[in-house]
Amino acid sequence: MNNKYTLGMIGLGTMGRNLLLNMADNGFKVTGYDKDARMLAKLEEDGKAHQLKAYNSLEDFVQSLELPRRIMLLVPAGKIVDNVIEELVPLLDKGDMIIDSGNSHFTDTSRRDKQLAEKGLHFFGMGISGGEEGARFGPSMMPGGDKTAYNAVKPILEAVSAKVNGDPCVAYIGPGASGHFVKMVHNGIEYGVMQILAEVYDLMKHALGYDNEQIYKTFAKWNEGRLRSFLLEVTRDVFKVKDDKTGNYLIDMIKDEAKSKGTGKWTSQVSMDLQLPIPTINESVSSRDLSKYKHLRVALSKALPHAAIHVNHKEEFEAQLEQALYFAMITCYAQGLHLLEAASKEYKYELNLKEISQIWRGGCIIRATLLEDIYQAYKKQPELQHLYTDDSIQEKLREILPATREVVITALRNGIAVPCFAAALTYYDALRTDKSPLNLTQAQRDFFGAHTFERIDEEGIFHADWNNGK
Repeated sequence: MNNKYTLGMIGLGTMGRNLLLNMADNGFKVTGYDKDARMLAKLEEDGKAHQLKAYNSLEDFVQSLELPRRIMLLVPAGKIVDNVIEELVPLLDKGDMIIDSGNSHFTDTSRRDKQLAEKGLHFFGMGISGGEEGARFGPSMMPGGDKTAYNAVKPILEAVSAKVNGDPCVAYIGPGASGHFVKMVHNGIEYGVMQILAEVYDLMKHALGYDNEQIYKTFAKWNEGRLRSFLLEVTRDVFKVKDDKTGNYLIDMIKDEAKSKGTGKWTSQVSMDLQLPIPTINESVSSRDLSKYKHLRVALSKALPHAAIHVNHKEEFEAQLEQALYFAMITCYAQGLHLLEAASKEYKYELNLKEISQIWRGGCIIRATLLEDIYQAYKKQPELQHLYTDDSIQEKLREILPATREVVITALRNGIAVPCFAAALTYYDALRTDKSPLNLTQAQRDFFGAHTFERIDEEGIFHADWNNGK
């Protein structure tokens, strides 16, 4: 069999199939493999214009590829990735490359990288964002790991990626598992923004008394300005869809229990490991978990009912809500980027936050007008310690802070839970406090556990006799 295909895709579900079609549209000779005959037929049907062919034999698939072989995996994260690699490796030659493009945990990627390097195979992990539409017409991609392997597929990735101002939304992220780490944090930010939008919806519905049509119109208006983003666009459109079964708005027929695949949780877990706080993202993860206790929530809503909610000056509150949403979004991105900065040092990922914010501007789920401002901030000052330290971001924060306080106060006064809004505001206040009350915490720790403390007037480690004054 003649080696003829430039790249092969293992896993022809929606994402894998659409990415392969995207590559074919851009003139690349590609093929696929899947054990499911329906997936093979679907690829060949959708790829008629390019006469795409797929295989149900892994051996035939591997033999059809040019040397060195470029093989991309788009299969569910976890054990399945290991199983596919285990089947694949005996069929490969030294110098061949495997690209894991699923949502693998970064520690798994680190392990696989080392194992495959020992066998003379190139490997890297690549986060892909943009959903099925992004895969088909231009995603944002975050490849990290073996640079030799990346360079071998760089022309393909740049061709199929989303473009912003002519710039491809893909860049080499760094060594090791950096690509999957950055995608994980991307997903953490995604969790945060989604929860913030849910809190806005709650406030519109219960504080302002808006119906679905009014909510749609408000989101549509906001999406024309500085809040313009993919997630706001999606959220807007949710409120115009009717349910085929009942004729009601579909949003009103959906049970209020949120599911998750774990990437938000991973982001929270690693932030704890690195001792780098991301409270807004953490609260978004907690909110999904808390939503699952539906029976308990219903019982407590009857036992501990809400008082009547009352908000004066609805137009003014709506304007304040727009500003608060902007504040919380800035803070959510700032926390994610700060985590990347800490991880880059800890794991030696050599992350370039300017490039990361650049490739997030298009194709990905968290793309937003705000990311252009973030990109400009890191372009102006590549070693920016925290997004809050940029002059232009500080100016925005000062402008929208009073309205954010009013929104949080109004929500708390009326018993409406706003965990992400409150966490964003508290994070901001804590981070700009030059003297925190945590000297008391150190005193307590030293009192009951002799954990010692440092002094403000001289160097060294100290322990006090706290019973001295008794």
